[in-house]
Amino acid sequence: MRRTALLVSAALLTGLLPLASAGAATGAEEPPPVPVDRFEGEVPFASQPAEGIFTWGGDSDDPPKLELAARGDAPEGDKVLSGTYDISGYGGFTHDFAANEPGHDWSAHKGIRFWWDGKNSGKRVNFEIKDGGSNGEASELWTTSFTDEWTGWHQVEIPFADFVYRTDYQPVGGIDQNLGLTEMWGYALTLPTGTPGTFAMDGVELYGKADPALTTKVLTGAAVYPVKEGGTAGVPISVATTGSAPLAEPVTVAYESVGGSAGAGTDYTPVKGEFTFPAGTASGAAHTVSVPTLKDKAAESAETIPLKLTVTGAKAPAETPQVVIDAHGLPYLDTKLPVKRRVADLLSRMSLDEKAGQMTQAERNAVGTGGDIAAYDLGSLLSGGGSTPTPNTAAAWAKMIDGFQLRAQATRFQIPLIYGVDAVHGHNNLVGATVLPHNIGIGATRDPGTAEKAGAVTAAEVRATGIPWDFAPCLCVTRDERWGRSYESFGEDPALVKQMETVVQGLQGSRSGKDLDRDDKVLATAKHFVGDGGTEYGSSTTGSYTIDQGVTKVTRQELEAVHLAPFQEAVDRGVGTVMPSYSSLDIIGDDEGPVKMHADAAMINGVLKDRMGFDGFVISDWQAIDQLPGDYASDVRTSVNAGLDMIMVPSAYKDFRTTLIDEVKAGRISEKRIDDAVSRILTQKFKLGLFEKPYANTSGAAAIGSAGHRAVARTAAAESQVLLKNAGGVLPLKKSQKVYVAGSNADDIGNQTGGWTVTWQGSSGKITDGTTVLEGMKKAAPGAAISYSKDASAPTDGYDVGVVVVGETPYAEGIGDVGNGNDLELTAADQAAVDKVCGAMKCAVLIVSGRPQLIGDRLGDIDALVASWLPGTEGDGVADVLYGAKPFTGQLPVTWPKSQAQLPINVGDTAYDPQFPFGWGLTTLRTPPGGGTLTLKALALAAAAAQKAGSAEAGRAVVGRARLLVQQKVGQDITPAVAKPFADADHLLLSGRYADAVAKLTEAYRAA
Repeated sequence: MRRTALLVSAALLTGLLPLASAGAATGAEEPPPVPVDRFEGEVPFASQPAEGIFTWGGDSDDPPKLELAARGDAPEGDKVLSGTYDISGYGGFTHDFAANEPGHDWSAHKGIRFWWDGKNSGKRVNFEIKDGGSNGEASELWTTSFTDEWTGWHQVEIPFADFVYRTDYQPVGGIDQNLGLTEMWGYALTLPTGTPGTFAMDGVELYGKADPALTTKVLTGAAVYPVKEGGTAGVPISVATTGSAPLAEPVTVAYESVGGSAGAGTDYTPVKGEFTFPAGTASGAAHTVSVPTLKDKAAESAETIPLKLTVTGAKAPAETPQVVIDAHGLPYLDTKLPVKRRVADLLSRMSLDEKAGQMTQAERNAVGTGGDIAAYDLGSLLSGGGSTPTPNTAAAWAKMIDGFQLRAQATRFQIPLIYGVDAVHGHNNLVGATVLPHNIGIGATRDPGTAEKAGAVTAAEVRATGIPWDFAPCLCVTRDERWGRSYESFGEDPALVKQMETVVQGLQGSRSGKDLDRDDKVLATAKHFVGDGGTEYGSSTTGSYTIDQGVTKVTRQELEAVHLAPFQEAVDRGVGTVMPSYSSLDIIGDDEGPVKMHADAAMINGVLKDRMGFDGFVISDWQAIDQLPGDYASDVRTSVNAGLDMIMVPSAYKDFRTTLIDEVKAGRISEKRIDDAVSRILTQKFKLGLFEKPYANTSGAAAIGSAGHRAVARTAAAESQVLLKNAGGVLPLKKSQKVYVAGSNADDIGNQTGGWTVTWQGSSGKITDGTTVLEGMKKAAPGAAISYSKDASAPTDGYDVGVVVVGETPYAEGIGDVGNGNDLELTAADQAAVDKVCGAMKCAVLIVSGRPQLIGDRLGDIDALVASWLPGTEGDGVADVLYGAKPFTGQLPVTWPKSQAQLPINVGDTAYDPQFPFGWGLTTLRTPPGGGTLTLKALALAAAAAQKAGSAEAGRAVVGRARLLVQQKVGQDITPAVAKPFADADHLLLSGRYADAVAKLTEAYRAA
């Protein structure tokens, strides 16, 4: 019988959904094979949400070329799937089942098989299947491989038992790491790299009868069971079946305590026995094995008691569960001792292997279920951007991290992990968290109190999910808006960045570190040391990046004044960790050329640790040591000797730890350097209270995304709005007005929050909870006539005013560099929307972006212009200033250029002719003072008095009044003679030189 007939027959019997029921319906001992792909044309070349075959690859030339080719030697039917490939990075193809239909049930079968036209190349081909989740691209990946070691057609059979959970990548962060086989979404093949090749494939089908071990499993509640000495540990052992059906056959479990570091008869009472779950037992039934421990008077490190399980009739647990007798009686566990003594005691007991583990940070996906945490004594884990548990909820985060912390309890000294995330504007990886404005918007507020409150909200929400460490704040001083990380900076002036560093106290609390063990505080990270905001355009050598990770070329004076100053402030504020930059530093005049910051001992050891007195620890950036010249041993040696204390090696943690140990044994890294690094790490772990409280305290979880936290974000969003132009007093709007709203960013929470939101790059659309600008406007003016047309295609007649919200779509890091597929121009659609609305009525244009956009050619047609930056989830804050519930008070944190050719352009430049100068920002708070030069003279005297008295509040108020007076006179006639002293005045204000600031503003006034 041809496979065509088989396919039709199976479809008639079962509809192919669930696929496995065809075999089950016959009652046969061995079910007939069930086709998945015949490649006769029944499955199209398409992609989600439709069913189809599609290609993919790391670069544009990496996806293979596929066709359904007619071949006389086809193993079944007339056609086969054939293709050519020449892959440099990675590439392959996928067959996904339709997302709008139920997943397929493969659980009745032994495995999957297909015909492969071998070339005897000796190359391995990866084959993966997609289990669970909502569709083929949001499933859990299980992988195996086969080797092309024959010539001609050969049927490859792969039992489902051969598939292992993929640890290097999971599209939704993994689900349950259990190959259920009841909701399958297709398969994928990753083709060999390095040399061109061809392939042909045919007849993919399910075969054989399911192994009972695949449908019935014995599970333990956890892999580790800590118990205090003298207590009894209970190890629950349960049985589970696919589909939760009762057991079809009995399952027997024999257990025995054997091996481990604890002594049988001295540390615990040995246990041995057997029990059976009889046929008919309900799925989920459990039996508890008790392991009694014995108490003596000795102080001891932790000791392990493995409980060996032998299972008959089901699949055994993936790991042998361990009872762990907690460490006790040792000085480092004594909370009454000073941290310094606790660290010294623990360090004196640790082996080199254990110390190396503490210096190693792995990514959560790389360690899978976490067994390697204890095996390699890992000190830290992180979630990269978008690396989240499934589901992405606060409870799931806490459960995941608690599971990892439990693994650390199986180590000799039970040193807890320190888990880190990039929470750069709120707990931005977590769906439903409060997402605050990005740093560029916080800088625009000019409000240190708002910065501190933003840090406090972030810390509370992060810690409530069990995470004690935040890779924030970014203290870069952005000097070129072509940089894809511009929005991570508070601004272009180091004085402004320093002013916003109250965020460190919001995150950590007291400068002394005494608040770090609170359930609403986290360890902060000052990044990226040093000069990442000053890289030259065109200097990057990372992929297609143009400026990110490039070279910062400065004089030593510029380095000190611009880039180092914010880090000294952070050290003075007690910041716990510092992260070096990917970029290189080239100090003019020292003749050393560019030096990668991860290798710059003079800056890390010499300046940061020695001169500045930084006593926290230095953490590398993601795989950053791989960018250093030389082999891997050289990368490790150079970075650690340069002063790095912990290395972020997401998936290479085994190689890093082994190499580090080898380098120490060879004498190329001193034990003193290792002890210094580990002491610094342990000190922060003790300060965080992790030894006493390693697990998540979720009592604060109810406040995640709460009204109180969102109120802080709303205020920050309102204060961040910078009113650049307001001809005719178009803003604030009146609730009685009929308003026409348009633009790509008016009703898009993803665009509004920007990069580093839920995923690394962020994305457009409804990606998290929040209020868009449009929704905020409708709430601010209930019952008002507000109409919305995204592309401004709706008729514009009969409206009083238009609001056009335009700008950027999300990006992060070098992906957002100008020249890397990006520029500073509005899209054609945005330009058209602005032109149409502003040509038809009075209009206000809001630019939602991470950096200035070039708007000069349209400025004359725009009545009001607002720099909205990336305001976060609280569009209500934007609406507050649009409708006058709060005044516009924001000021430009960066210079707004007239053209891209002007870049870089910054306050203090000799030639300075911007569209809007640094510090510009109209206000609706109050009317400017009258009196002109006479008033300025009086304000100068008041500023001098405030400066002499050291009164920052009075000084800022006086300079603020002078600034309003100047802006009123200048209007939109911002000449270079006005712009330069105006911007200089804002720098002087930030530096506490109030009298000089008023003098500069007086100069700008006279030039207007």
